[in-house]
Amino acid sequence: MDTMSAFAMAMANRGKPQKVFDWNKAARIIKDRKAKTASAGLSEDWEWTGGSILEDGRPVASEDTYTYLSSCWATPELVVDGDLIECYTIEGEGNNWSAETYWPQSALDILNND
Repeated sequence: MDTMSAFAMAMANRGKPQKVFDWNKAARIIKDRKAKTASAGLSEDWEWTGGSILEDGRPVASEDTYTYLSSCWATPELVVDGDLIECYTIEGEGNNWSAETYWPQSALDILNND
């Protein structure tokens, strides 16, 4: 999607709840599947928002990838084992996550808990 279309979608959906990537759900899926790689991004806008979040079984550092995982119109998604999975929660509903959230401690704890 081009920048102007993305901007128009955001304006049309202004005031709607912000969908943020659900890091805990992603960590559970990754752990359950014993995944070694995973990516995340926004539906309809992967070219500009998607990137690797797990490589060689380890979380990718935020400075080593570009992901933008929050939107009022596009849906945050996880790709693991070739499967595309909706993976979001609503900002402020039981979490303090935002577009800037990247591998919060709660998700790391899920990954590292045997």
